[in-house]
Amino acid sequence: MRRGLLSDQFTAIAAKRLAVVDTITPLSNQHEVTGSKVLLRILGEQTRNAPRGGADARYDATYIWLGAEQEAVSEEGKLSWYDSRAKDPKRSAEWRLYYQSNTVTEMMQPGDTLFVARRPDDRLLFIVTPDGTTIQSQLLWLFGLSEQPGLQFEQRELTPDTSGELDFAARYILDELGIDADEPEADLLDGLIAPFGLKFPTTRVFSDLARSSLPNVSARDAPDAALMAWMEREELLFRRLERRIVAERIANGFLAGDDADVDGFLGFSLSVQNRRKARAGQALENHLEALFTANGVRYARGAETENKNKPDFLFPGHAEYHDAAFAPDRLTMLGAKSTLKDRWRQVLSEAVRIPEKHLLTLAPGISENQTDEMRAKNLQLVIPRALHGTYRPAQQAWLMDVASFVQLVAGRQ
Repeated sequence: MRRGLLSDQFTAIAAKRLAVVDTITPLSNQHEVTGSKVLLRILGEQTRNAPRGGADARYDATYIWLGAEQEAVSEEGKLSWYDSRAKDPKRSAEWRLYYQSNTVTEMMQPGDTLFVARRPDDRLLFIVTPDGTTIQSQLLWLFGLSEQPGLQFEQRELTPDTSGELDFAARYILDELGIDADEPEADLLDGLIAPFGLKFPTTRVFSDLARSSLPNVSARDAPDAALMAWMEREELLFRRLERRIVAERIANGFLAGDDADVDGFLGFSLSVQNRRKARAGQALENHLEALFTANGVRYARGAETENKNKPDFLFPGHAEYHDAAFAPDRLTMLGAKSTLKDRWRQVLSEAVRIPEKHLLTLAPGISENQTDEMRAKNLQLVIPRALHGTYRPAQQAWLMDVASFVQLVAGRQ
């Protein structure tokens, strides 16, 4: 499948670990980050030798704070780039990035990671993430930066020759930033969704369409690749149809009589977000079901265990789980979550007879803090092989891929 490039979304990126003097604290209230030569290569020297307050470069900016569980806060504003020594030609330039006081900048703390990303239209993203979080790991992987930024900016320019394709993992992370990349192969996608008009089919119908549109994908020969291909195709189909439906709704306007229907707009926006999340989880289960069937693996989807818990998948099935004579070491459970966040702990109590739990997710680059805790709680993470590279080397040795999981459950049957 033809994909876009990261350079379509960004021209350059810089990152650093914030020091006390970079943040708004009782010890520092200067609202500035020292630039360095690295940031200078991204933002240029437009203001050299110009008096401050006159010709400093001002950029439209989006301030984004992403927390431990990808809680997001964003605000629109400005960033100023200037030479603080411009009035004194005898002194060498000292470039600084002046940021506004807002919800995002008031939340950032020393030790957080700051990403300054320049987009093709020259808008800047000012992204702050706490240290050791999953979103920090994901952004460092996306931009090809060091695993642990230092106190000085590290920079990378992005060109068609140096930036990677926007695969599933990259699009996943861009979505966390609120960036909806253009769909590849738009004509093909439009042809596939044309029969639906401006209505969503059921998730199962969408999942069937995604698989049938990829006839050369084999779940038996390559389970990992098949799952990723099916999920990516369905996601692209869904977003394409969603764009049409949302555009039509916006074109009709949000009015209550002669007044703007603010509640109606907010409710519609919330329904769009909730639909995205719910359908992604259902799609993953649909494709896993097809994958297990193709490989001749017996399973039960959503079977009830203790305390009305319902694991996403039980192997070999409901009857065997509730048969006290059936050996526990032949039982397996699998949770399936398209996104992870903090919800992985839910699976720990879903099947008491099975001490080692398995959890499959499509989340790239989960932090070491999270995976260490999973290991301590006897939870094995299952990740499609194509996403293993988004994890650090120490984590990759522990991860299980989809093919290995299929082999495991087949062997127990």
